[in-house]
Amino acid sequence: MNSPMDQNNAPTTDETTKTSRLPRPNRLRVGIATAVVAVAAVGGTVTAFAMNNDQSSSGSAAAKKVAGADSEGPLSTKKGDIVDSDGKKVVLTGVNWFGFETGTGAPHGLWSRGYESMLDQMADKGFNTLRLPYANDMFDAKAKVTGVNYKLNPDLKGLKPQQIMDKIVKGATDRGIRVILDQHRPDAQGQSELWYSQTLTEKKWLSDWVKLAKRYKGNDRVIGADLHNEPRGTATWGDGNPKTDWRLAAQKAGDAIHKVNKDWLVFVEGTDRHKNEQFWWGGDLQGVKKHPVKLKEKNKVVYSAHDYGPGVYMQGWFMKKNFPQNMPGIWEKHWAYIKKQGIGPLLLGEFGGKKTAGKSKEAVWQNALMDYLKKNQISYTYWSWNPNSGDTGGVLNNDWKTVDKNKMKMLSKYQTPLLEAKKGNKSE
Repeated sequence: MNSPMDQNNAPTTDETTKTSRLPRPNRLRVGIATAVVAVAAVGGTVTAFAMNNDQSSSGSAAAKKVAGADSEGPLSTKKGDIVDSDGKKVVLTGVNWFGFETGTGAPHGLWSRGYESMLDQMADKGFNTLRLPYANDMFDAKAKVTGVNYKLNPDLKGLKPQQIMDKIVKGATDRGIRVILDQHRPDAQGQSELWYSQTLTEKKWLSDWVKLAKRYKGNDRVIGADLHNEPRGTATWGDGNPKTDWRLAAQKAGDAIHKVNKDWLVFVEGTDRHKNEQFWWGGDLQGVKKHPVKLKEKNKVVYSAHDYGPGVYMQGWFMKKNFPQNMPGIWEKHWAYIKKQGIGPLLLGEFGGKKTAGKSKEAVWQNALMDYLKKNQISYTYWSWNPNSGDTGGVLNNDWKTVDKNKMKMLSKYQTPLLEAKKGNKSE
């Protein structure tokens, strides 16, 4: 998904006429200046749209018996499942918390509350995994932090973005939340079609991943790398062109990571098309059938798709007479077959929308998708925790404190337990 401040992903006129292209036109139209103003105001509303304003009950799934609930140690894959070191099945049911990729140097919302309180609430609501987007320019020596109220986050004062990431990662994993790092953008200006761009070389993309793999090697609750967010446009799959073949690039990155950290899972997203058929950005994995990702370190690939609803873009399948009964066939064709056929595990890395209750197409779609994920035991990370996602909203309301009751009701239908919180964690 486009994060706030992403102005480069607005579709061109030609793109908007392609009903399966999906450049998510409304994704987070909040500009960097707005975020800075919000920080200065401390608690100012970042978005203009309204959401439910009442607090949800916990929704935590901690008491439920699910295989792999207490699994520690490195994770691997076995056919269509993620498994722990004992071979027990692990299901990730998490959420995205964006901000590092936007130029604020921190996850969003820290202008309104403390990060520890945010993570406490995330754990309390039953999310066992955090997908954490970043941009590569946050690792630059000159990178600054502009999105934090230090009165609410005193231990973040004076830290660089990378050091704040350390705090977020430790805080999450101490609470039993696994972490997936997501290379969301080359820089804060916007996403890129390919894994490299005018501001990010392939060499730098690879070296940043190697540095991150080394940095978090001692924390086995940091489980892996989502190598590049939403490959699309000129990105190809399996054609052998080293400049565009995303599969080849993913293999190169995965092997580089495993030279320094053999424990990490490697999450590989799809592209936006297969042959002449277009789909959601990062959502099409049909090419895996003939051209699977092959790493030197076996049993470490998890495929990842993104899928959105009519509130983001009115694709043709949402208007069919047999909607939503037609949706499982579409999901299975583009990404779910990988899990169902035992080719590899599947993470639905992004999906979301504003409406989750009632009879609107968006609400019907979201609930049908949640039921499908649960039925097939497919892992997910919901987009997003943040309320300031322009075309989806978030789990949190605009006050950055209370949750959207209807969203939590839907999400809590399919959550698996967190790991045990580490002793000494403030949330205990």
